[in-house]
Amino acid sequence: MALLGAHVSISGGIENAPMRGDTLQCDTIQIFSKQQLRWEAKSLSEKEVVQYKENLGKSTVRSVVIHTSYLMNLGSPEKEKLKKSRNAFLEEIIRAEYLHASGLVLHPGSHMNKISEDVCLNLIAESINIMIDQTKGSKLKLLIENTAGQGSALGYTFEHLAKIIELVQDKSRVGVCFDTCHAFAAGYDMRTEKAYAETFRKFHDSIGLDKIAIFHINDSKKGLGTRIDRHENLGYGCIGNDPFRLLVNDIQFKNIPMILETPGGDEWFRTNLQLLRGMIT
Repeated sequence: MALLGAHVSISGGIENAPMRGDTLQCDTIQIFSKQQLRWEAKSLSEKEVVQYKENLGKSTVRSVVIHTSYLMNLGSPEKEKLKKSRNAFLEEIIRAEYLHASGLVLHPGSHMNKISEDVCLNLIAESINIMIDQTKGSKLKLLIENTAGQGSALGYTFEHLAKIIELVQDKSRVGVCFDTCHAFAAGYDMRTEKAYAETFRKFHDSIGLDKIAIFHINDSKKGLGTRIDRHENLGYGCIGNDPFRLLVNDIQFKNIPMILETPGGDEWFRTNLQLLRGMIT
């Protein structure tokens, strides 16, 4: 059975997130552990963490994934920005551990048109290796998200992800977050059974399907290969419903969290979740 959920708000306190997921009848949720567009964050209090865990235990939510800040660039060509990103990454890992997250999703990084793709990919892998070394004993999975390739962002080809993982020393600590909108915008088609099978064959050949730890389930406002990252509600974009029907029924991805990041807030999350549940055969 597919584990379905959505990215929910931490407004009013992180302890409220599990019950927001429960209200939507989510099996799984994704959250930010702090304000996603600020570097600094106040430490999580013991009271917040205890209440969060109590609410999680009372909710329908079986797993929580945390998404890192959008400000981080683990492949930055600028030394100060890279240092700041790595410090923020370590703090994100610590917060994710406190919150018993099953994974921490990260965007790989951007070369900013100042260094080559290879140098940037090496910096990203180096950043991950440093964090793994500093958090020995942790079982938290660091989940590298495929990107749409907008601007100078890397991670839009399966080969980019494969290269990063190849350079990571402890591969048991890393996995992939597969975003359907990003893959489509990057040129990976899924709109027919044949195209769907071919895309995941390419992924398996490059990385291995066993590395997919979660899915971000999003339609795309923009067309195939445009490299423009614009999420859309299911069935209202250029991908259409067929790939999502294939995904929720794919035995290869049984019990892998599938998390909506669609626009429109809770009302649309309910609509999209109902649609996905109705697709399960």
